[in-house]
Amino acid sequence: MSDSLMPANARPSTGVVTAPRRGRRSLAHSKWPVLILFLPPALLVFTVLVILPMGEAAWYSFFNWNGYGSPTQWIGLRNYQLIFRNSAFTQALINNGLIVLVSVCVQIPLALWLATMISSRIKGALLFRLIFFLPYVLADVAAGMIWRFVYDGDFGLVGGIAHFLGAEAPFWLADRDVAMYAILGVVVWKYFGFHMMLFIAGLQAIDKSVLEAADIDGATGFQKFRLVTLPLLGSTVRLSVFFGVVGSLQLFDMIMPLTGGGPSNSTQTMVTFLYNFGVTRMQIGFGSAVGVVLFVICVTLAFSYKRVFMRND
Repeated sequence: MSDSLMPANARPSTGVVTAPRRGRRSLAHSKWPVLILFLPPALLVFTVLVILPMGEAAWYSFFNWNGYGSPTQWIGLRNYQLIFRNSAFTQALINNGLIVLVSVCVQIPLALWLATMISSRIKGALLFRLIFFLPYVLADVAAGMIWRFVYDGDFGLVGGIAHFLGAEAPFWLADRDVAMYAILGVVVWKYFGFHMMLFIAGLQAIDKSVLEAADIDGATGFQKFRLVTLPLLGSTVRLSVFFGVVGSLQLFDMIMPLTGGGPSNSTQTMVTFLYNFGVTRMQIGFGSAVGVVLFVICVTLAFSYKRVFMRND
């Protein structure tokens, strides 16, 4: 039978489906009103609160300016030269590196271990999650004040234990060789609960049949963790490391009530250095230069990490 004699509904299909194309086209058209309605306000807020302050900070960094009036004393790159010649800024860079190292090598492994311990539906698991997550809920300033009291050699918990044991009370926050390590302990205590909750969410998303298959094959607990659980948690681990690194570079609120960057600038971070040497000393141009350096470091690390380690996530 020729095609001309075949009924229209009996002709072979040409493989061209037009309805889904029209559906996709109508869906694309339906997005435009949403974009027109919501995108301009978001761009306006982002420009006013982020882009313009960043541009102003970069502009002010080329001036010797105390924040009053308009900046007029142009000094070019002099502020940046002063930054990298300042020993306190060098110490701040080292301290930020220590915080990043402790966050990645201590805080995140501890959070992962605790997450694997309490992620199962055991009795009391929810209570332990609450206890471990509670430090993260506290404001950074409140946590700093609490631990300042704990470390106090006269009236704090550490001093009380030392007096009870008949030993001399230590003043860790006043010792430039020990103060930064005391802060690192607080950092681990404060933020590991956040990473723990990330890992718990990742563990709950793993298909239980995969773990059951590993049990049937006779895998031990460590083998299941190393060969099954950890690879399936890869994206969560990479995200947790990203948060740990970026957050470590911006640490400020908790250090100020603890030490304020002292003693002798031994606990300065880049943000506390900006505040102490820029804002409080009314050297706005110098502080703006510090902010530009911090911004460049954070953006470079963030985009490099995203490109190298999270490009498939």
